[in-house]
Amino acid sequence: MTDAFSTNSELVLQRVLDVTAEKNVHCGNLDEHYQIKATCHFINDHQFKKVALQFPDEVLVDSIAIAAEIEKGTKAKLFILGDTSYGSCCVDEVAAEHVGADCIVHYGRACLSPSRRLPLMYVFERKPVVLESCVSSFRELYPNRQSYVILLYDVNYDHINDDLLALLSSEYPNIAASTLHVDGELCYSHGETHGQHNVSSSQCQNGDQVVHQFGRQFVLKCGQTVEDYSVFFIGHEGATMTNFMMTWNRCSFCSFDPVTMTGRTESISINKALMKRYYAIERAKDASVVGILVGTLGVANYLTIIEQLKETIHRAGKKSYMFAMGKLNVAKLANFLEIDIYVLIACPENSLLDSSEFYKPVVTPFEMEVACNKKREWSGEYVTDFRDLLPGGSKHVALANPDDLEDGDETDVSLITGALRMTRFSSSEPVSSSRNSSLVLRNQALTVANANTAATFLAGRSWQGLEQKLGETPVVKALEGRKGIAIAYEEEPMIDRDH
Repeated sequence: MTDAFSTNSELVLQRVLDVTAEKNVHCGNLDEHYQIKATCHFINDHQFKKVALQFPDEVLVDSIAIAAEIEKGTKAKLFILGDTSYGSCCVDEVAAEHVGADCIVHYGRACLSPSRRLPLMYVFERKPVVLESCVSSFRELYPNRQSYVILLYDVNYDHINDDLLALLSSEYPNIAASTLHVDGELCYSHGETHGQHNVSSSQCQNGDQVVHQFGRQFVLKCGQTVEDYSVFFIGHEGATMTNFMMTWNRCSFCSFDPVTMTGRTESISINKALMKRYYAIERAKDASVVGILVGTLGVANYLTIIEQLKETIHRAGKKSYMFAMGKLNVAKLANFLEIDIYVLIACPENSLLDSSEFYKPVVTPFEMEVACNKKREWSGEYVTDFRDLLPGGSKHVALANPDDLEDGDETDVSLITGALRMTRFSSSEPVSSSRNSSLVLRNQALTVANANTAATFLAGRSWQGLEQKLGETPVVKALEGRKGIAIAYEEEPMIDRDH
């Protein structure tokens, strides 16, 4: 009867499965699409012995063929990273360190957030674009030849930049073409150093302004700002374009989708999107317990922003907990009912999380700072890159001097509930953990739960989990339990199933 309800473990180990590998998407043309020769030069020139190849899900079908071609041109041992710890656009340095890799080769779409631990090479899949259709859509969307336009594109279309600019620059003299510029001394793109796209001094004469953000770099005319330009984006609608539109929300946007070969004016209501984010800020002001979600371990300065958030939240009289749980989902966050709101530390493209399905809102570090930092006011300007909030960043706003603050309460009205809201500001410094290590001891995480709002919430719950109740229950002799299976225990009488 046992074999009917379970499987012999030996049979499982000996079982042979027929696996049919999916056909490679770019079979026979891998070098053009994935820069095989450039990758081999990068590995051989630096004499790397162990190399981690990081692939997004949509490129995994080509991963084995790519690794086989690289092995032919190098002597390095290759490791394929398929399931990333966080977003596939970020470099998974943690997984690479687990295998002792000397460097990482990142394939596919990338947010170009700077990394600091390992040498890195970006390989962008060269997706095809019909230039004639793109140029035709551009002319229809911008009939005025004197329009000020910034050309932006997804990283997989970087290879068309020079050809597109050659077709448009003669007709549109006020085009600001962007180029990819990867931060970091150890970052490379297509086998060349990151300085290949630096703007030369001759391009910056006459007071022209150089803008460098989100791994892109472009030059604006003298006396012009980003708000004076329109933006033409090449790529499909997704996290990259949303990040651009939220950051430069005073610019008009047009886009061209190379897959459908259609161009359009983006009609998404930025004001409506900003109001949704402002609603999240009000929820953050009402919150008493904040959960800090670590959504990246590879973006530079993520430890610094965590410490800054801890201090900001503490100064606002709120309690904070830190969570590291990999990729987020509704079920994971639903386990912590004590948390009123979460703040996500992630790259700019992954930080704008749609939390409508979550039980508690998820906000960005900028939104949490607006809620807790008295000196930062909401002006409609939006920041998605948390590095801009750090000291030395373009959007940094220092906290009030503790000597100028007095411990006490401030009262205002919640725009959500309409009730009076007591905000306690504290001038004392929070207990800080070491900033010199990327690891946090478990003991440090547990000492937070001594006496705080979350512990009070737990004490008020009707069910608090299994309790030992030592000394409260009588000691009894252990008894032999039932034997058999649930459908027919041995001590139960046999019943004739025919009757």
